[in-house]
Amino acid sequence: MDEIIKIVKDIDEKRIKPVYFLMGDEPYYIDKLSDYIEKNILSEEEKGFNQTVLYGRDIEVEDIISTCKRYPMMADYQVVIVKEAQDLARSIAKLESYVLNPTPSTVLVVCYKYKTLDKRTTFSKSIPKTGLLFESKKLYDTALPQWLKRVLSGKKLDIEPKASAMLIEFLGNDLSKISNEIDKLAIILPKGTTVTPEIIEKNIGFSKDFNVFEFQKAIGSRNVPKSYAIAYYFHENPKDHNFIMVTSLLFSFFSKLLQYHGLKDKSPKNVATALKVNPYHLTDYDVALKNYPMRKVSQIVATLRDVDVKSKGVGASFNDRELYKTLLTSIFS
Repeated sequence: MDEIIKIVKDIDEKRIKPVYFLMGDEPYYIDKLSDYIEKNILSEEEKGFNQTVLYGRDIEVEDIISTCKRYPMMADYQVVIVKEAQDLARSIAKLESYVLNPTPSTVLVVCYKYKTLDKRTTFSKSIPKTGLLFESKKLYDTALPQWLKRVLSGKKLDIEPKASAMLIEFLGNDLSKISNEIDKLAIILPKGTTVTPEIIEKNIGFSKDFNVFEFQKAIGSRNVPKSYAIAYYFHENPKDHNFIMVTSLLFSFFSKLLQYHGLKDKSPKNVATALKVNPYHLTDYDVALKNYPMRKVSQIVATLRDVDVKSKGVGASFNDRELYKTLLTSIFS
């Protein structure tokens, strides 16, 4: 985050690089930086003649170089943005000659998503000599709540821990999806509002009572009636609660619980680090640890593997209701 702030500050203060190579597994920051450059280096009047957007699937590297060697018209810079540049992965290194000797009046932005350059190559080493090489990495799950809180804070909103967990549980670590939902909330909520599970349920559509987060919690606390009630709700609403997705999250939970049993140091800080979980969820793990001995957890993990295979139609055809019943019967037996 500090690196991104510095890049933006440098652009605002006219310390502009001739080349921005944006790469990595997390597309969110690549898009944000690319959009910021697209909106802020040229004025609206200058963009018509001096801003070009190219797409990797439609061009060759030679087309990029040719475009970059043009000169701006009635402006200090021209901006050339190459989106989906990962489609040029096999030939992208041909940019090296241009990167080493870029046109001073051109700002080249390369959006190389879901991939990274081999940092041992001469091409990747050449970029920082004249420009900027930025790697956008996926956030660890444990870092997501803090990121979410910071983004909401920028929009003058706050969020309750359970509401934060609900968003992350359903959207995963896809920052773009989470950001889109935050933008929706920022439009409808007054500044200073604290986002609650009820707000999430009303405005985004996630049930605060019947969701995977609550299902996992009910199972961990051995709340049999609630577990069956949620399973029935999932069965009745399969489009919103895909069985494979549900069991995948439960498999992750019980696999981490198995790891928890094996830890010698069970201090909260060490457990959160070792399991790579949000400290907010530790209470759920602590409760489940008392309810499920290591041998039982191993059995549940094996059952989850078995129902996952059956849900994919291997061996025989089973409907979700039968699979949920099999799973819960095994867990609570």
